[in-house]
Amino acid sequence: MSFFPPPSPPGFPGQPGSMGPSSPPPGFIPQQPAVSPLAVDPGAIAGCLFRNTYVWLVNRNQFWFYPVFVGRTSVSGFQWNGRFWVYTGLSLQSIQSFTCF
Repeated sequence: MSFFPPPSPPGFPGQPGSMGPSSPPPGFIPQQPAVSPLAVDPGAIAGCLFRNTYVWLVNRNQFWFYPVFVGRTSVSGFQWNGRFWVYTGLSLQSIQSFTCF
């Protein structure tokens, strides 16, 4: 299932279709914070907007993420695939924990 934010104003750096952040994420994997049994709160992850954020998903995937939009049930932004940033969306229920820098 994909989640897409509303259209962004022209010139917005995180606009879908852009290349994402201009540099790669940090070269380390942070320590995972304590895991909450509940879904991630939109207000909590909103503090990570436009910041390098490391995400651990409930399916055990983990990656650097650069969020540019937070909705009521989803977050969208750029996922680092090891070579470049790819625009994607995530359900907040799929996120086990996260930390941002």
